[in-house]
Amino acid sequence: MSSSLWPLVVYFFAVIIVIAGMMGMSAVLGGSKKRTKATNEPFECGVVPYGTAHIRVPVPFFLMAIFFVIFDLEAVFLFAYAISLRDVGWPGYFEVLIFIGILLATLIYLWRLGALDWRTKKQKFQQSNYIKY
Repeated sequence: MSSSLWPLVVYFFAVIIVIAGMMGMSAVLGGSKKRTKATNEPFECGVVPYGTAHIRVPVPFFLMAIFFVIFDLEAVFLFAYAISLRDVGWPGYFEVLIFIGILLATLIYLWRLGALDWRTKKQKFQQSNYIKY
């Protein structure tokens, strides 16, 4: 039993040595220890930041992001199915059809619910009152 665990023990000690070496070298070779006002400032592409990073993002943005994640996972599952197409055969094909059907029904439901509509109430009102000549 002990002969099968020796690679794990060697790996564990090697990781500990590498971590200790990295931390020790950064302490020895690191820059000056004094902190200035600019030390805590964020630095991005050489541009000095101004203003606040807290901006108001509308709720439809988050809804669209969640929908993207959900429907992007669909592509992952379909890719896995495409790879194993010959192995799963016809039962797998029917399962994928059911999966796509459920996702299509979900997309239609969200569309009918208006969750995919980014227009404001004012824009919706203007469109409903628009008279075509």
